[in-house]
Amino acid sequence: MEQDIYSNGSDHMERMLLFAFLAESSGCEFREQLPSLQSQGVLCSVKDALCYDSDGELQTDGNRSGHLQNGELVPDPEVNEAIVRTIAAQLAEIGDQLDKQIKAKVVNDLVQHFLNENLPREEITRCLSQAVEGLARAIPSDLEQEKAMLVLAMLLTKKVANQMPSLLQRVFSTTVNYISQHFHNYIVRMLRE
Repeated sequence: MEQDIYSNGSDHMERMLLFAFLAESSGCEFREQLPSLQSQGVLCSVKDALCYDSDGELQTDGNRSGHLQNGELVPDPEVNEAIVRTIAAQLAEIGDQLDKQIKAKVVNDLVQHFLNENLPREEITRCLSQAVEGLARAIPSDLEQEKAMLVLAMLLTKKVANQMPSLLQRVFSTTVNYISQHFHNYIVRMLRE
């Protein structure tokens, strides 16, 4: 099992959002594999509050996750699963509208990067980021930039996993990492609205 599939809990809402997005998206050909993300520790339920640290150790101490801001830990808001599912469904609808505009070459190139097990996590995240940014520039959209890029990242996850279901865990974890780095504050704002 890959090291990068474990979570320290700080990306919990990103994991929940991506999981719900994939579950709500039409044309998700690997839907029956989604529960495997929970059983293998890639996704944690709020109710269970079980997460794995970077060493693969189960963390059940109840500590709240957070992000550093100005050198201080700022706790993440409580995550309401129903709100996450509602937002994910809305984002999935947008993704379904954008789906046909994504060229197969973009997806094929990403699949090749994900298949290369010698590529470090940071390099694969960079490739995903470049693909998202390129698509955001190429696809005319009346969406705000952050929302468009968030949807595109999640949509690319679906398309890569549809093409190569064996990559589900790796692409899921990489996308969560990317989303957490670039859209964490945006997601927090969406959950508060």
